[in-house]
Amino acid sequence: MSFFTRITAGLAATVALATAVQAETKWVMASGYPEDSFFTKNIRMFIDEVEKASNGELKIDLRPNGELIKLDAIRRAVQSGQIQIGEIRFGVYGNESPMYVLDSLPNVAGDYEAGWRLMEAQKPWFDEKFNADGMTILAYHPWPGQGFYTKFPVESTDQFQGVKMRIYSTSTQRMGELLGFDATILPYAEVPQAFSTGLIDALFTSGQTGNDIQAWDYVDHFTYTGSMHNKNGIIVNTRALQALPEEVQKAVIAAGEAATKRGWEMSKEAGEASVAVLKEHGMTVADAPEQLQQKMDEIGKVMIEEWSASASPDEKAVLDAYLASGS
Repeated sequence: MSFFTRITAGLAATVALATAVQAETKWVMASGYPEDSFFTKNIRMFIDEVEKASNGELKIDLRPNGELIKLDAIRRAVQSGQIQIGEIRFGVYGNESPMYVLDSLPNVAGDYEAGWRLMEAQKPWFDEKFNADGMTILAYHPWPGQGFYTKFPVESTDQFQGVKMRIYSTSTQRMGELLGFDATILPYAEVPQAFSTGLIDALFTSGQTGNDIQAWDYVDHFTYTGSMHNKNGIIVNTRALQALPEEVQKAVIAAGEAATKRGWEMSKEAGEASVAVLKEHGMTVADAPEQLQQKMDEIGKVMIEEWSASASPDEKAVLDAYLASGS
């Protein structure tokens, strides 16, 4: 082989290697929920769509169930570049801005149609906030309607006085306090241990979470109120996204939009299915009595006033836009 031929072959091999490396960009993704959660199933579909649309150029290694990074630390990990992409629960950051818990106010968006309108009203605010911090929101997906998990059948709010209840955001903590509960914010992963040690006796959350933690091991009753459809989101480090070829970036964004639409439908289905699972495991499931729903309406109005008093003009404008969208 001539010197020129050897050089040419070497250059060709180098180019081929560089192309192969570029064609196998790998991201690590963290989420806080188990494989059988509809959130994780939706993410798996998102990942499949990205890999297919990019012809395998981008592969995403999902680490679910908090096995890599705990849920409340995922946003920071994405922002810092520790991982490229992750799933967050917006309500975790309620101490930073009232906007993160607007969808956690009782009966502000008590059904899926209202929840979707609230999401659309919040998007510009969230986009600006996350973009300023070096992140891009790719998808939003809501939790099913909420309810109370208790050891007793709920007939009156008088029964809530002093009961130790786990909630998941500053707004649900306030709701719990107004109902008379001794309310404590705990990460999802700590709920089983909290029940086992007596730290909590009750929950306010969705049927999906009740399935995920096997609530039937700790309580006997699920009283459904609906009340709210809090949102999770898929976020990506913006620099990592922009480092991809333009067509791959478009594929990621398109897959995120599809995950949003699919996630809302999956949430509805999961809500119905999760309630059926609770029943299969011996739990008594009931709709909230009228007295409780009336109290939730009253508390919702109080909390909207409190929320507005602490919100900035930009944040209040989001609430006004949402309320106007339903008129």
